[in-house]
Amino acid sequence: MREARSTFIPINGLRYHVRTWGTPGQEVLVLLHGWMDVSASFQFVADALERDWYVVAPDWRGFGLTQWAPDGYWFPDYFADLDALLETFSPGQPAIVFGHSMGGNIAGMYAGIRPDRIHRLLLAEGFGLGSTKPEEAPARYARWLSERRTDRGFRSYDGIDGVVERLRVLHPRLTPERARFLAPHWSTPANDGRRVPAADPAHRRVNAVLYRQEEALACWAAVTAPVLWIWGGDPEWMRRLAGDDTTDWARRRNAFRHLTECTIADSAHMMHLDQPEALAAAIERFVDQCDASQTAGRRPGIRE
Repeated sequence: MREARSTFIPINGLRYHVRTWGTPGQEVLVLLHGWMDVSASFQFVADALERDWYVVAPDWRGFGLTQWAPDGYWFPDYFADLDALLETFSPGQPAIVFGHSMGGNIAGMYAGIRPDRIHRLLLAEGFGLGSTKPEEAPARYARWLSERRTDRGFRSYDGIDGVVERLRVLHPRLTPERARFLAPHWSTPANDGRRVPAADPAHRRVNAVLYRQEEALACWAAVTAPVLWIWGGDPEWMRRLAGDDTTDWARRRNAFRHLTECTIADSAHMMHLDQPEALAAAIERFVDQCDASQTAGRRPGIRE
């Protein structure tokens, strides 16, 4: 297992935790986790990488060891956090960025907001959310107001063993050894001696702002880097999240100028836990293909 180092840096008024593998000065690979996940989940991907990367994986605000945001969580704040992270770990140099789920949604839009900061972009089932309609806004705001009045805490578990059991229920392909490694990072002690997820319970509140797909499409259209869409082997999660309207998915795909797609077989949504070796290989294969195409004066854009 490759040794990870923890660094704490100030970012936008919060004490941010960043996990790194490798040596500064090597090519930077940024790994961005999704909702209710932590940077330690990428340990197994880092172990499987063959190239000598400097791997950088933050805990997003309010997750893992990063400080909670006192005023709640708003999507543009993640863009600002990523902007600061890249300025810290890849100053003056566009980075290779991989984002899973929520992390992919952040990275995908950011890549159009700051296209000069992204060299290669890899999105693992971070292809946007389900479309919404303006008439949904009153009910959404009402729900948000109601949830602000209640303390929606997390379910607790009976020590590390309880967390290990829960992780293996959530992710059946996760080996017992990997679940036991991840458990103390994914959870934190509660006041009663039990353990709870290492996250601010405020993340459980519904977002007051509707997802506006048109804005995401506009950002994606401004992305200049080659993009890889990575699907898990079971499409059910993405179908539940964003539907199966082929016209809608065509709009999402066509927004990107240079898009490649691949699938990680025998995996669900959490492919970095289910098949980290296959995911690491897909990341490095795409980067190698992009490098070869750039040398030959071509741009990648095939769909596998």
